[in-house]
Order: sequence, then structure tokens, then C-alpha cells
Amino acid sequence: MRVQNPVVRGFYPDPSICSANGKYYLACSSFEYFPGVPLFESDDLLNWKPIGHCLTRKSQVNLYQVPGSGGVFAPTIRFHNGRFYMVTNNNTYQKNFYVYTDDIYSEWSDPVFVDQGGIDPSLYFEGDKVYFISNGTDESDGRGCIFQCEIDITTGKRLTESRPIWKGSGGRYIESPHMYHFGDWYYLMVAEGGTEYGHMVTYARSKDPYGPFEAYAQNPVLTNRNLGGNENHIQGIGHGDLITTPYGETFMVCLGFRIQSDWMPFHHLGREVFLVPVTWDNDGWFTAGVNGTVESVMDMPLNATAQEINGRYDVSFETLKNEPQHFCHLREYHKECYAFAKNSVTLLGNRFTLNDAETPTFLGVRQSEFDTELTVGLSGNSPEAGITFYLSEEHHYDLAVLCDEKKRTLILRLRIGDAIMVVKEIELPDDAEVTLKVVSDPAQYHFYGVMDGKEILLGSARTKYLSSEVAGGFTGVVMGMYAVNPEKDEDCKALFMNLCWKQGKNRG
Repeated sequence: MRVQNPVVRGFYPDPSICSANGKYYLACSSFEYFPGVPLFESDDLLNWKPIGHCLTRKSQVNLYQVPGSGGVFAPTIRFHNGRFYMVTNNNTYQKNFYVYTDDIYSEWSDPVFVDQGGIDPSLYFEGDKVYFISNGTDESDGRGCIFQCEIDITTGKRLTESRPIWKGSGGRYIESPHMYHFGDWYYLMVAEGGTEYGHMVTYARSKDPYGPFEAYAQNPVLTNRNLGGNENHIQGIGHGDLITTPYGETFMVCLGFRIQSDWMPFHHLGREVFLVPVTWDNDGWFTAGVNGTVESVMDMPLNATAQEINGRYDVSFETLKNEPQHFCHLREYHKECYAFAKNSVTLLGNRFTLNDAETPTFLGVRQSEFDTELTVGLSGNSPEAGITFYLSEEHHYDLAVLCDEKKRTLILRLRIGDAIMVVKEIELPDDAEVTLKVVSDPAQYHFYGVMDGKEILLGSARTKYLSSEVAGGFTGVVMGMYAVNPEKDEDCKALFMNLCWKQGKNRG
């Protein structure tokens, strides 16, 4: 059937996949956002629904004052003997660790730490052995390398020394290792080139999990690094993981990003999840994608009826009381700052602003399409409240209402690096309800205030200043409601009502 990529859209990078009980499960990076490590479920590898997160409490993860693009990234999810395992790292504070659960719809364990360095950890189970794999540097020559040891899966204790097993095919930044066993061979698949435009998937195989490994002669097995934006808007392909269906087909999930247009090499939606078919030859080597590349529309041998892509979301806040699955917070969650009702949420701000690497009162959802329309009603007397299109503490666009004893003002404020600019401000009538509206296309955001049915354009801003090419980092734009209240005055709150967002060119 014809499949449109990406299959999970918006800032959900570093996908890892496993299968259990007739379903597929996907885990992705979350960086400074909480809850950590979002989880998805699918019956067909094509349509994915969010089912929760692995890291949902402070005892599992410390995100205090984590800078933008710090925190938790590159998880691996595996299922073994009736138990799910998710291994990752908190690059700012903690070593590599894993959590586990027997019920993926419930809570996960507290972390079990492993004394092997590097990032992008992975687990490989075989018989009564558990192999722990991560990247690092070989001290003998200073080259990047994949290291492996055996661990006690109950305690995380190393049972063997960490040994270098492969240095890759020559690309920089070897990372994202995963081990598989097909037939007589062990396959070690990695990413090289860095998670940018030179990103790629490479692999090697051996008769022994410790090697020596023979590299695939046609590496990289998957990359879009040689395709210009005028040839393919999908770039940065890498960080893959393999899955085999009950019908014997093999597929790869990987990350990539969509640039804005042919000659606009900027991406602000973040790195997303792509799916490609894998084909085996008679000698036990595999190829992936279309001639080793990923296309936006591909034919795949999937047992699926139809693909659901984007659409309209009218939020019932009542369903969000027990930690929303689509939504996220910056760094930590303070329950007392959020009060949910059926069609509204009340935010109690604190002293932190969006410019701080702290925990402002913030409830966000990832932007998943270039063409987006978001609306929400706002009332109340919080000193500052509004919506933000947020990449990091140094790059965000805010449409907000400011309140003091004298007046209420609607403003459009842009933060681009060291520059902070108020584009326009409009004084509002006392106690007037205003609807905040943002409409975007690939190149620009357009910001409106709506009062008494009349739209007022406050200004527009370019999307490229929220892109990784300009701002750096590894995340994507998150659309969020926020409130600031320096005194944390209980009588000064922000009431957000009737949140709706529509994404995709056919917004309805």
C-alpha cells in the first residue's frame, strides 16, 4: 500500500520499536520535557496512537534546570520474557539507566543504573545473557566506537568488562547501536554522520556478538544525505531500529526531518518518525528504503486498511486530569498549578518565565505540521498569560495578555537569541475575553487577537528563527499555554477555554 512519511509527525525523535501481544510499541526522546519518553501503540506499523510515557515521576528522572535540548534522549524499548524494558540516559545528571514494567499501560519502575558510559544505550537479550551496548571513545586511538558488556538485568551490575566491538564505517559520531540476531548472523546497526544533513544508518555483521564485525559493503544502508532539498524535502535520515512482522517482513523506523521548501533548508517541527521496508538478499545482507533513501510517499507491504494523517483536535480538558498523553510540561510538573475542567484549564503561574531554564507553568503540545491553526479563549487576571510557539528558552514567539492594576494589554513578543522585541501591543477593555489565534504556513506564523468576532493581526514572524539551523538544539516547536505570576498570587489566574488546533493543508 501507499504510505505517507513521516508516520509519527512532529518532535518525536530517536524512535525505537518492539512488538508484544500482537501489537507494536514505539518509544521516542523527550529531552527537557516531562513526562519523559512518550510511548505509542500500533496494530499495523502505520497508525500510531499515544498511550503514555515511561518516566512519569521525579523518582525516575531529574530535569531540574536542564537546558534546552538537555535531559532524556535516545531510548531503546525491548520486550523480553513478558516484561518491557526501556533504556536511556539523562545526559545532564544521570548515567545510563533502564526502567521496566509488566504492564505498558501502567507505571514503570524506578531507574536501574548501569556503569557503562556513552550515550544511546541499547539492550540485546539472548538466552540467559543480557548485553548492554552504548557508544563511546576508544582510548587507544581516540576514535568513536561502540562498546558492549554483559549485565545482570535485575541489578544493572556489569558482569563483564566493557569492550569495543565496532568503530563504524568511517563516519563521525557513531551512535544509536542496536544488535539483532537473524539466522546465523549477529547484526550491529548504528547511526553515523551526526543527526544533521549528513546523517546515515550503517551496519555490520558477525558470527559472534563481540565480533569481529564485517561492514556492509554498500554502507550507508539508508541516508538522504546526497539528495538536495529540491529533490527531497526529507533530510537527516538516521538512528534506525528494525522490527519483524508476524508475516516475516522486516521494517525499519528511523528519524528524519522535513525542511520548509526546496530552497529553504530549515526545519522547525523537529525530528520525526519515518518507516521504510527492508529487503534481504540471498547472502544475508539487507537493503532499506528506495535505493537506500526515504521518500515522502512509498509503497510498503503492510497489512493496513488506511492511514490517518493530521486533522482537527478539540480538547476536552476533563480527560487530561491524569497526565495528558499528547501534552507536556517544561522540566517538571507542579500539579497545584493546573486545574482541569471539561472545556477549560486554569493555570496558576509562578515566577519563572519562558526565558528561564526552569519550570514555568506551561502546558504544551508538539506542532506536527507546517500548516497549523491554533485557537484558545483566554480570560482572568494573571500578570502574564498566553500561548507560545516554543523551541527553547532563547527562541520562542509569545502571544500574551499582560495585566496590572491599570490596564490589560495584548502583545506579540519575539525572543530570537539575545534579541527580545515586542512587535505590537493593544490595550484591552477591562475583563474582556479574547481569543488568541495563530495560523502558520511553512515560512511564517501569523498572530491574531479575536474580540467580538473581529480578528486583529498583531504581526507575523518567520518560522526559520525557530529552526535547529538557526537556534541549534535537537528538539522541535511545541505550542503551549503558559502563565507567569511572580508573586504566585492565588487570586491571579489564567483561564484557557475551548482549545482547538487544526493541522495539515486540509484544515477543517
